[in-house]
Amino acid sequence: MFKLSVFTDEISQDFERAVAVASEYRLDGVEIRSVWDKPPQQLDNRDIREIREILKGTGLKVASIASPFFKCHLGNAEERKEHIQILERCSRLADALECSIIRGFTFWRETPVENHWQDILAAFAEPLTLLEKYDKTLAIENEASTMVGTGKRLARFLGDLNTDRVAAMWDPANCIYDDEDREIPFPDGYEAVKHRMRHMHLKDALRDPASNEPRCVPIGEGNVDYRAQFPALVADGYDGFVSLETHWRPTALDEEQLNRPGGAAFSKEGEYATRVCLDNLFRMLADLGLR
Repeated sequence: MFKLSVFTDEISQDFERAVAVASEYRLDGVEIRSVWDKPPQQLDNRDIREIREILKGTGLKVASIASPFFKCHLGNAEERKEHIQILERCSRLADALECSIIRGFTFWRETPVENHWQDILAAFAEPLTLLEKYDKTLAIENEASTMVGTGKRLARFLGDLNTDRVAAMWDPANCIYDDEDREIPFPDGYEAVKHRMRHMHLKDALRDPASNEPRCVPIGEGNVDYRAQFPALVADGYDGFVSLETHWRPTALDEEQLNRPGGAAFSKEGEYATRVCLDNLFRMLADLGLR
């Protein structure tokens, strides 16, 4: 059976408050993307000690370090160098928090993606050395703002890269945002990527019938068929984390906040939104006989 976690900054920048909510809902873990208005690569030793102290005795595990690794421009050598340093810092953070998975991406999208494919693959040579050094798995998230936005394209990327150090972080709702590669998240995207999946994100989105523009909505109210997705996870023996990344707010987040989430403005109204989504999620799992 899969385990449930939540992004702490989808609740609050106050890590203690976020952990209290996760504990209240009896979740299995938390995912770290921004804490006390700091991205994970900027958390210092004092921050790490405080995080460990807050987690002590809760039973909550750190499911993933949700780094922004390689959410940068492929052709910018300075940005890529900076992101190698981000990966190393996040690997050290993962060590300190007893976490094996670090989230990564495949650069800001430039079209046509096919023209950049071999350069994307080549860019992962140095990261692979770091992953071996720290014994970590880099889980690549499909996201429409990057070169890999769907399950099928993520499966192709991982197959071409061909290493056990890099796996899939499946985010079905992100497929809704990809205008170039339209994909039905379940079953199409999931079937393509499921054998390489080490982590999963949980949010929901739909395309407005009038404008055809995508927007985030509470879990269970969008275009992702979670009522079929969850039983499939169980049937396929997936026992990793499924991490709630709400992204919906009563006052909608803007495109910049969706593409570069983190910080106090992003977390505003987050606890309310996360509670709505957790309540929806638990009702759905109960209806399916999974909770």
